[in-house]
This record gives sequence, C-alpha cells and structure tokens, in this order.
Amino acid sequence: MSETHLSEQRFTDLPVHDAVLDGLDELGLTYCTPIQAATLPRTLQGEGIAGEAQTGTGKTAAFLVATLHHLMTHPVEEDAVGPWAIILAPTRELAAQIHRDAEQIGAFTGLEFAAVYGGTGYETQREQLRAGVDVVIGTPGRIIDFYKQKVFSLERIEVVVLDEADRMFDLGFIDDIRYLLRRMPPAAERLNLLFSATLSYRVMELAWEHMGDPPRVAVEDAGQRTVERVRQTLYHVSKEDKTSFLVGMLRHIDPRRSLVFVNTKRAAERLVGYLSGNGIEAAVLSGDIPQDKREQLLERFRSGELPVLVGTDVAARGLHIEDVSHVINFDLPQSPEDYVHRIGRTARAGESGDAVTLACDEYVFSLPDIEAYLEEKIPSQRPPAEYFAELAAPKATPRAQRSKDRRPGGGKRPSRRRSGARPAR
Repeated sequence: MSETHLSEQRFTDLPVHDAVLDGLDELGLTYCTPIQAATLPRTLQGEGIAGEAQTGTGKTAAFLVATLHHLMTHPVEEDAVGPWAIILAPTRELAAQIHRDAEQIGAFTGLEFAAVYGGTGYETQREQLRAGVDVVIGTPGRIIDFYKQKVFSLERIEVVVLDEADRMFDLGFIDDIRYLLRRMPPAAERLNLLFSATLSYRVMELAWEHMGDPPRVAVEDAGQRTVERVRQTLYHVSKEDKTSFLVGMLRHIDPRRSLVFVNTKRAAERLVGYLSGNGIEAAVLSGDIPQDKREQLLERFRSGELPVLVGTDVAARGLHIEDVSHVINFDLPQSPEDYVHRIGRTARAGESGDAVTLACDEYVFSLPDIEAYLEEKIPSQRPPAEYFAELAAPKATPRAQRSKDRRPGGGKRPSRRRSGARPAR
C-alpha cells in the first residue's frame, strides 16, 4: 500500500478508545488518511459531520472509528438491549465490506455486529437480531422488513451512519432512509455521520431535514486526486471490432484483476461468452445473481483466481476490492460521474492503476461531456494492430444455457407460425 495518501496525523495522538486503537494496531493502521484526519477530531468529540470523500480514501474507517469510540465511551445498563448504532449502505457488497471492516477494527471491543441485507441468510439474520446486537450494518430494505416484524427496535439508536448517500438517491432508497430516520431518537440525541462522494443539494437537504444539519467536511479535490493517480488511455474502435480488440488486448497485458464495464446486462452476457470462448476466464457481475453465489464470485476475483469480471454500473456499485489492476470501459458511460466512479475502482488507497476506454460509434457522443467534467482530454492512442484478435465462437454462459434448455424442443425456438397456417406470399 502506498504511503503517499496518508496524513501526518497518528491515530494514537487522537482521543480514541484503547480497544479501538488495539484493533487499528492489529491491522497495521498507524496514520490517518486525509478524510480521517479531517473528521475524527470532531466526531470523537460527539460532533456530527457530512463528509465528502471518494471511494478508496478511508471513509469507512473514519466513521467506524467514530462509531465504535462513541459506543465504548457511552456505557449502558447491563440488561439493556440494542442495537445502539446503525450503518446504512446502498448495496449488499458495500454492507458486507463495512461489516468485515467493523469486525476487524472492533475485534477488541466486545461489540457484536450484524450484517443485514437481501439475497441470503434471511432466518439467520433475523435470529441474530432477535438475540440482540450492538451495531446493525445493512441495506434499507431488509432492515425495514425486520423492523416491521418487530424483530428489533430503533428506539435506542445512538449513532446513525449513511454511507454513499448520493448512491442512495440514485438507487431509489431515499424514502426508506427517511422511514428509518423518523423512527429513531431525535437528531439532537444521536451522533449523525453522513458520507458521500458528492455532497449535492439533495444530500445536504436530507442532512438538514433528518440529521441535525451536520457541518460539511470535505477533502479538497479528493475526487480529482483519485483520477490523477489513474493512467487513462482512450482507443477509438468501431462497435464491430470492440470484442476482437478487447480479447487481443487482454492477451497482451497482465489482466490479473480487471473490471470490464458495459452499459447493459445483455452486453455483459454476450461479452463474457466471447471472452470464455477465446481462452480468457471471465464472469458476469449481475445484480440478480443469488447473494451467496455473488460473494463466491467476488472472493474468486479478490484472490486472483478469476482475472476478469464484466458488469454494469449498478452491478458494480459499492464494490471494495483492493489491487484492481485495470478498469476497462468496453462501453463508454453516458454519465461523466459514472466514468469517474468506474475508474475509481482502481488506484485505491494511494496506489496507481490503469483505465482503458474504448470509444465506439455508438457511445462516443458522451465523450465531450466526460472530458469537460474532468477538465482535460483523456489521452488517446492509435489502436495497436496486434490487439485485433481472430475470434473463436462464443461459449454459452450459464444463464444463456439455462434459457436455451428451458425452450421447447431441446433448445430450438418454438415456431411463431400457427400449425397448419399457410405461409404468406
């Protein structure tokens, strides 16, 4: 891990509870990142904040340290039942990652953490909540489900965290967020922590309305610095040649942990078929894959066993994967913010990374808006001739094969012509 992204602020020089410091020390975390150094002196004193920080800048540890410190320094009656803190995230993957980080940083606190999100473990999650936990970490929908069943209460919440608040709006969760916040103690009686990649007007309105109007804390140009650490390359390739070009490029580089972004789920399925059929192990990252299978897929990717994942922006939101070597925009995104979000999957924690974009005749029209947003041109190169590979036939993905097997006639499409009908001349 690069040290250039760290500040000179030591965790041990802050008034952090000893049990939390022990967890940080066990993880080898000594110096704060800039967003941690900017927020912790205030949040450790019980002040809420609205923090602006890009993914990969240490915001998770920023709010976890503040949350755990608060719980450890505000004891409760021995027979009192929590939860005392709730951390809300927009995606299952992000919730799972926060839960893993919380268990590591809080390993010496004695606190119990519950991960609550859809797609897996319904009964297990319900029983854990019913037995009583200290911190609930999860997505709004599943949490509301259990709350309405009276599995747990929100009456004693002392700390509430909203992570990636801007994505909460994008994914349509904001009504659920308001539902939960209205059932907690008043904002003045809680520690309110809100983090977002962009503190837009709608995010700040939410903070003002339900979180006690916490002061804004932002690391100057955090997003821009993330982009600056990414080596960006743009190739103008026709739509018909993109698959051939990608296959050849992946054969010439070391794609040990590469994320490939497309604009539709159907395109992801098709592309993985061609990659697999041409000797490149890849899988589709889709939001409708069962959660246990999805977690197995991501673990294979993290371990390096699976070198290439192909997915859409929605499927990849909230991913927290270290050492992504390449982000490849097979399809140029239509939103400048999505471009920055995509390439931010690499160059995390102060490291550098590579982002390769293929601009074809179908999606190139969004390029001027992206470059205007970046305030710079994306470096363009002539596509190397050796990158255009001869393609073998695509291999059917598991989803496509299942769909084929379900068709009448062993995979043959049923005729739409009625039996006995005379064909039109």
